[in-house]
Amino acid sequence: MIISQTPYRVSFAGGGTDLPAFYRAECGAVLSVAVQKHMYVTVTRRFEPSVRVSYTKTEIADTAEQVQHTIVREALKMTGLGPHMEIVTIGDVPAGTGMGSSSTLTVGLLNAMYALKGRVTSPHQLAREACRIEIEHLAKPIGKQDQYAAAFGGLNYIRFNPDESVDVQPVPCAAESLAELERRAIVLYTEQRRDADGILKKQSEGTADKMRVLREMRDLASEMRAVISGRGNIDEFARLLHCGWELKRSLGFGISDAKVDEWYDAARKAGAQGGKLLGAGGGGFVFLLAPPEKHEAIREALGRPRELEFRIDRLGSRIIFISE
Repeated sequence: MIISQTPYRVSFAGGGTDLPAFYRAECGAVLSVAVQKHMYVTVTRRFEPSVRVSYTKTEIADTAEQVQHTIVREALKMTGLGPHMEIVTIGDVPAGTGMGSSSTLTVGLLNAMYALKGRVTSPHQLAREACRIEIEHLAKPIGKQDQYAAAFGGLNYIRFNPDESVDVQPVPCAAESLAELERRAIVLYTEQRRDADGILKKQSEGTADKMRVLREMRDLASEMRAVISGRGNIDEFARLLHCGWELKRSLGFGISDAKVDEWYDAARKAGAQGGKLLGAGGGGFVFLLAPPEKHEAIREALGRPRELEFRIDRLGSRIIFISE
């Protein structure tokens, strides 16, 4: 039995420039961080000559090709694993909430499956193959940032090049800066779940008309990296985070809606310095930065929604259990 643990991510700036419609024309870039909320994948050999997959439902298939869960099916085919397989997935965060759950699952599956075969895989390989599964094999209209964030962990500036290569650059920060970022962060659930694929499909199709704004979003990722590196200036980082959200929601494409705008404006009035809706948009979690003494007022202003603790995960996808 093998168990992998793979972190979800919070993206600060540059989302959308990791889509092929942008980075094939010019380099894209994002600034993102892995967080201590995880996807756990258990894989083990099964006595029966079939594949059993357990997630929100349980299915049993005679062959890998018959598995209905598309990501599991493609991961089985890519790794060459077939019958006699048992796979269980458990996530700390629901799907469709803006934290990269599908890519986190894909990376974690590949890591666990290769480990079952006795192979150690690099973060680059895990991310590349996860992208291949989601973007090429399943034709999802998504970008590449989530796969690399999940595979590598930590705080990274990630560049997406026109030749399809990806550069992952860890951001050097003082421990005090990261601790202050954690202290000021508050992550609240809108109670809205959405289909990111639809929003991203619209964004991809409209990229050519939004290149100027997307360039600003990409350049903001570099600016935010410079601000938080070294000793860091969290006040300025929060201000830039706000600028980035204003740019992102100006794109349209269903990224924001009346409820999200109302929440964000109320949070700002209650003391939030900056923030954004996580993921493609349309719902999920709102990430805010505010002095800790303002957190209670923000919770009250938003009706005390469910909250997710924000802690940085400095590790990427890893194997946490191996049993004979």
